[in-house]
Amino acid sequence: MALPVLLREVVDGLDTTTDSIRAYINRKTGEVVPVSDDDAELAESDEPLDDLPQWQREAVEEVRRVLDDHDFIFLPSQFEIHEWSIMERFAQSQPDEEDREELLYALHGRGAFRHFKGALNRLRLWDDWNQFRNAADIAIEFLESNGIPYRR
Repeated sequence: MALPVLLREVVDGLDTTTDSIRAYINRKTGEVVPVSDDDAELAESDEPLDDLPQWQREAVEEVRRVLDDHDFIFLPSQFEIHEWSIMERFAQSQPDEEDREELLYALHGRGAFRHFKGALNRLRLWDDWNQFRNAADIAIEFLESNGIPYRR
């Protein structure tokens, strides 16, 4: 049986993901480990690590441990979270028809993210949006869909 993961650690892991850093979680222990593309590349290469500084050798060894352990799965990246669909669900959830229509209209065409944020400003819905898109909700959805128990 897996240990309950601390929700805050998963949220922090989600917050650290970028274009060049992925966060992994161990399904059994709940350990969250960020892995940079550079370190992953070094870990997967056959190049000797002798020329690297000690701290980087340790980081690469940690990455190898994570990549070789099938209990580690990666947390979703910002692109896999499907930000656009979250924005659409938020827009659809608005009780005011005019607000709903403006937000939905903002989602179409080039610059949808920028237009959506502009509409949030005009409609003074930032607090509602932030609450709706709370990273904890995304983390909970991820953990539950992967059968990983968590605690707050």
